[in-house]
Amino acid sequence: MRRRGFLLASASAACALATGLAFAGSYLDRAALMLETGKKEADTIKTRTGDKELLLVVKASTEARVKAARKMTVPPAVVDAHPHLLLVLENYDRALDAAIGGNATKLAECLATATAEEATFKAQLKTLGYSLPKV
Repeated sequence: MRRRGFLLASASAACALATGLAFAGSYLDRAALMLETGKKEADTIKTRTGDKELLLVVKASTEARVKAARKMTVPPAVVDAHPHLLLVLENYDRALDAAIGGNATKLAECLATATAEEATFKAQLKTLGYSLPKV
C-alpha cells in the first residue's frame, strides 16, 4: 500500500513538473516570437523613416505586441523576467512614435534601450534556468 502511494505521489509530481515546463515553454515561444518580430521591424524602419505608411503599419504591430504581452499569462517560474520583456516591447513602440514624429535622436535612444532590456531579459531567464527558443 505504501509503495502504491509513493508511486502515485511520484507520478503526480512528475506531471506537475512537466506541466510547469510546458507552460514556461509556451511563454518562452511567445516571448521569442515577439522579440524576433520586434527586432526585424526595428531593423526595417531604421533605413525607412521617410515611409510614413510603413511606419504606421509597424506602429500598429508594435501596439498589438505590447497589448498582448501585458495580458498574457506568465508562469511563476519566469515572472521576474517578464517586466524586461514589456520594456523591450514598449521601447519598440516608443521608437515608432519617434520615427513617425521625425525625431531621429529619440528613435535611436529607444532602440538602444530596447536592445539593453532584451539583454537583461535573456540574462534574467538564464539565471532562472531558461533560454529563448529559436523561432
